[in-house]
Amino acid sequence: MEHIKWIKNSLPKTEDQNLKYLSPEESKKVRAFHESFPQYTKTPLVKLDEMAKHLGLANIFVKDESYRFDLNAFKVLGGSYAIARYIAQKLGRDVSELPYSVLTSDKLREEFGQATFFTATDGNHGRGVAWAANKLNQKCVIYMPIGTTQTRLNHILNENAKATIEDLNYDDCVRKAAAEADETPNGVIIQDTAWEGYEEIPTWIMQGYGTMAYEADEQLGEYGCDRPTHIFIQAGVGSLAGAVQGYFANRYAGNEPTVVIVEADVAACLYKSAVANDGDPHIVDGDMLTLMNGLACGEPSTISWDILRNHVDTFVSCPDWVAAKGMRMLAAPCRCDRQVVSGESGAVGMGLVATLMENDDYRELREAIGLDKNSRVLMFSTEGDTDPENYRRIVWDGAHPSAR
Repeated sequence: MEHIKWIKNSLPKTEDQNLKYLSPEESKKVRAFHESFPQYTKTPLVKLDEMAKHLGLANIFVKDESYRFDLNAFKVLGGSYAIARYIAQKLGRDVSELPYSVLTSDKLREEFGQATFFTATDGNHGRGVAWAANKLNQKCVIYMPIGTTQTRLNHILNENAKATIEDLNYDDCVRKAAAEADETPNGVIIQDTAWEGYEEIPTWIMQGYGTMAYEADEQLGEYGCDRPTHIFIQAGVGSLAGAVQGYFANRYAGNEPTVVIVEADVAACLYKSAVANDGDPHIVDGDMLTLMNGLACGEPSTISWDILRNHVDTFVSCPDWVAAKGMRMLAAPCRCDRQVVSGESGAVGMGLVATLMENDDYRELREAIGLDKNSRVLMFSTEGDTDPENYRRIVWDGAHPSAR
């Protein structure tokens, strides 16, 4: 059975120029934008008291994004905010002047016209962009990588987007979407990864994700937790991870929680970059077929990488069985704890935490990050059962059995 791999962060630091975009103050403004949507509600932060006792931890908190805008995943936060920022920029206005009621109005449609928003996705990001474009009367084209399921494609087609599954990996789909956007009148790529020359829109997307971190911070306070000691956050290109790390690095400057980045082993580009230890982001290529489809991204986002290398404590590469273990534990928690329906890309943090606490093969990692009876752990379940058939195959039928 494949093993978990890890490395402590000893990367050379930078001037940290991107951290300022992810402050609690910025996130508060972004949350105000999302609150203007009639579909908005704060998603639950689930406190798993019995699970924490079972594993020997003080607290476990899981942010449950399966309730987000009835889309079963958090990604709409980034896509909707980036589209709104793009429209605001083109109109010479501040995004605070463009709440949902204005963005969906006939007057704005006449003023702005119509753009075509392109993106590449395994499902959740594209569904969020397609949903936002549909609500705002804009066009949308989605390219999906090899291995994408028909269920995920259908979710996007149901939002009136043009979408196809390509015989390409995720990163090549990104390149195709960018090229098509360049060739299309009023074409715009809304991608949650950044590269040289394309950084403004990915920054807006990361700021959009800040709503989730801001909510979690508020909810921790409501539970009487003044500060989490550990945050486990999964990563593909790193935009979500960078957004969460950026928020909490600002929030607890000088006393930051221990942040652990968790990746799918076949696409662990951040882990690979940390192992190289030269400060540069390193690429993983190939089809990157993994249970964790949403994390199957081989090229780090340049903006996120800058934040992560400066603040993350540890990078971890996980086989599929770790995610499957987390899905089953959250689906069938300890008695009296609330169930969390967590999909393939949402549960790997739970699987990792449980494995570290239960399996002494990973004692060195457990001790290296200081995970013990005093730890207050925060995780983000970023999707629900976005592929219900596969979810049942794992949770009901025991696909991808765990090491213990």
